[in-house]
Order: sequence, then C-alpha cells, then structure tokens
Amino acid sequence: MRVARTPQPTAVAPSELVHGAAWLDEIAGPEGPSRFPVNSVHFAPGARTAWHRHPFGQVLHVTEGAGFVQCRDEEMHTLRAGDSVRSRRRSGIGTAPLPPPS
Repeated sequence: MRVARTPQPTAVAPSELVHGAAWLDEIAGPEGPSRFPVNSVHFAPGARTAWHRHPFGQVLHVTEGAGFVQCRDEEMHTLRAGDSVRSRRRSGIGTAPLPPPS
C-alpha cells in the first residue's frame, strides 16, 4: 500500500495536445500492471484538446463548469458539473466559452 500526501505540482498541458490553456494535476499515477492514471484537468474557457485517443479507455467526470465531448464522426455532447463519460475511441474535449458580460 502507498499513501500519497504531497500533491505533484500543477503542470501546463502540452500545446500540441491542447488548443488554448489547460492545466494538469496528477491525483494518482499508474503503478504495477495498471495503466490507468487519474488526473484533474482544468481548461480555460474556450480551450479544447486536439483529437486524441486513450488506448485503455478514459473516464471523465465534470466537477465544475460546462463543456463538450465528442468521439470522431459522432454527435457532440454537452457536459455540465456532475456528468460522467466513459470513452474508448478517438475523442476531443472542450470547454464552453464564457458568457457575454451583462
């Protein structure tokens, strides 16, 4: 058993993977036979990922804000806080733009 108490420093998402700004916080890295990392990803309004794939699947859980997710050549789905998504295909993820000032 390993207990992790010291969080890793926040990393800026690589520009070749994200259009706009995004930040990654590692919650749990894969160990042993596991290949499943757990990260908290924060997108700036309007940011999105490039098309990419997760060979072992991906689970998304939206903790705040709104955005969208889409598998290539499929319908785009709007996401809101509390929504979860499981995907095994090429996908793209993005955030909704900020609303206009009132």
